[in-house]
Amino acid sequence: MSMKIVYCNREHSQLWDSFLQNHESASFYHLFGWKEINERSFGHKTFYLAAMDGKRVLGVFPMVYVKSRLFGRILCSMPFVNFGGPCSLNAETENLLLQEAVSIVNKYHVDYLEIRGLYKLDKTLPTSEHKISLTIELSSDPEIIWKAFSTKHRNDIRRAYKKGLEIKVGGYDMLDVFYKVLSESWRDLGTPIYKKKYFEDIVAGFPDLIKIFVVYHQDVPVATAFNGYYKNTVEGMWAGILTKFRQLHPTYVLYWEMIRHACKNGFTNYHLGRTSVHSGGEFFKKKWHAETKQLYWQYYMNGTEQIPQLNVQNPKYHFAINAWRKIPIKLTELIGPSIARCIP
Repeated sequence: MSMKIVYCNREHSQLWDSFLQNHESASFYHLFGWKEINERSFGHKTFYLAAMDGKRVLGVFPMVYVKSRLFGRILCSMPFVNFGGPCSLNAETENLLLQEAVSIVNKYHVDYLEIRGLYKLDKTLPTSEHKISLTIELSSDPEIIWKAFSTKHRNDIRRAYKKGLEIKVGGYDMLDVFYKVLSESWRDLGTPIYKKKYFEDIVAGFPDLIKIFVVYHQDVPVATAFNGYYKNTVEGMWAGILTKFRQLHPTYVLYWEMIRHACKNGFTNYHLGRTSVHSGGEFFKKKWHAETKQLYWQYYMNGTEQIPQLNVQNPKYHFAINAWRKIPIKLTELIGPSIARCIP
């Protein structure tokens, strides 16, 4: 085998995605389209490495270089989404891809490489296990899923419907409503919002792989979710709920309608996204009979002594989070994107 590492561009996109189609660990987040989305929406440099034997792809490793004065220089696979990491046919290929990633870290004086993976690549790398994923195994018959819920959970869903909640499903046509709800929801959480163009670019890049769900109460949008659909899996990506409508419990309607939609359209897994261990998100998602799987954040530290803590649990960000919650929404939409693009 004559294998070499190739820095891929648009000309390699078809070969890249064809390889993913037949690789069991490949996810929606590995698709080549994310390269241009991260470059165009955020202005980040990307490195999409492929191990190739002639025209045959043996492994891929997508990475984004996030550089800022606030948080330093970070090479991440993959930022802004649930996970990433390399996909390869064997350990030898994986090791070569990882070695090339380390060479990029050294060449660009990156502070650290962060690999957000479904499994451990190298047991010698510093590893954080603060994140988990939760996935529902689906059925072609949503009634099978329904009957597996606890009696209390089914009653909670029924009660939510009785409050007059309705749902609409769409794509690009739902972006304005989605962004409006998400923006207010994230402001209340103290989280800077991405610019709207980021979501527009995702829908434009994957027009057949995206669905947006919006829950309405008396024609007012109160909750929303943005999902990706790839192979047999639904990827729950972003969601938001308006604080003043929480007492209506619209997320019960939202999640049940998304599960029903996935079942009826032939998907076998619904990945509810990642969440922090022992969090409210974990508790809520487990109500839907979601199975927990450990995620592994692994690091190559380039002179950095400790594993970085760019998360809301870090006490040093509590003041900024609380202050952000008091900012007018229009202002968060104006200044938030310049901060959010730097937080992988």
